[in-house]
Amino acid sequence: MSDLRLPATDHTSRPWRIHEVAGDFRLEDLWAMPTPGGPDDLHHLVQQMADGEGGPDGGNPVGRFLFAVRWKLGALLGWDKPDSGVGGRVATLRDRLPDDLREGPRGPDLGAAPFTSVFQTHDEWAAEYANKTMHGVMHIGWVPDGNGGYRGQMAVLVKPNGRLGSLYMLGIKPFRYLGVYPALMRSIGREWRENAARRTAR
Repeated sequence: MSDLRLPATDHTSRPWRIHEVAGDFRLEDLWAMPTPGGPDDLHHLVQQMADGEGGPDGGNPVGRFLFAVRWKLGALLGWDKPDSGVGGRVATLRDRLPDDLREGPRGPDLGAAPFTSVFQTHDEWAAEYANKTMHGVMHIGWVPDGNGGYRGQMAVLVKPNGRLGSLYMLGIKPFRYLGVYPALMRSIGREWRENAARRTAR
């Protein structure tokens, strides 16, 4: 699964609209998504991620354990209180959108994770989340796969909240790479194949 990690330039070199909106966020992670499709299929992936029941742990026991520990720790330390999130500690990125993006589709919120949608275009979708440690963006781009098709590409952009946020991001980095993201990519790929088979059978 390590071959799904991508160099930062695969995100920074593309003319994504998110660059206009979140220029003060840093790119934390970038992954190729196992979601082969055609040029107009981003909306299928967006809907899958919004409707999916697996959640950010990828439906993996290790991921579930890590997230359970994280939510328990957050509850004990007050990291996830409502006033520390979007609309509380930080303003929503929708306040930064240029007119064309604000008037265009917003996109769906995630049902199984606390992300709210910022904007959606033909080849780009962004959703945000914030707590006491950081303000984060999940950015899904739809890109050529080099073999005549297209696939998703997931970037995680973050703005740590001071020293606490920086230490938090550093502390969870090994768990993201070894447990959370590989499991999430497998789960997304499996669900994508199942959904694609159903669409083809119609």
